[in-house]
Amino acid sequence: MNELGSSVLSAAALLFFLIDPLGNIPALLAVLKGIDPKRQRLIIARELLLALVVLILFLFAGKPLLNFLQLGQEAVTISGGIILLIIGIRLIFPQASGVMGETPAGEPFLVPIAIPMIAGPSIMAMLILMTQSQPGNMLNWFLALILAWSLAAIILMTAPALMRVLKERGLAAVERLMGMILLMMAVQMLINGFKEIFA
Repeated sequence: MNELGSSVLSAAALLFFLIDPLGNIPALLAVLKGIDPKRQRLIIARELLLALVVLILFLFAGKPLLNFLQLGQEAVTISGGIILLIIGIRLIFPQASGVMGETPAGEPFLVPIAIPMIAGPSIMAMLILMTQSQPGNMLNWFLALILAWSLAAIILMTAPALMRVLKERGLAAVERLMGMILLMMAVQMLINGFKEIFA
């Protein structure tokens, strides 16, 4: 039982770091800028639930789905890198239409908060790797995912409070800093994807 608990906790810690809720807060604040704070919490809760659904789907059906679509793991990495690259550029060079351009009802849906901020290519790839390496431990991986997601959700739900603390100038500075970080992450994802192709 102790080994089971240790396995779940170690896997949950790994998945939590891959979700990176603390690192995602600045980008989340940038995407939600200009939206009423009460509405922001509803959007975050909705996006968290959508991300959880996507991650559970990847946990149980990720590898078969990729095989059916004839997509390699490197395709997930490269596509995620491209999306982050575009978001990073928009954060560094903001436009009047916002980070994601025009969005229905002035708010994001699914992209970029649920995917790729929360359910990013790295955690998707890790879920596939976990299920491929130890398919008999699906319950462990599911519990680890739920635990990691719950901790990330608690942190991300505090983002609107940080919006009030940072205010306009602080948010603008964080936007550009996060844009630089996202660009570096995007380039690294692209490098990793191409390494997998040419390995």
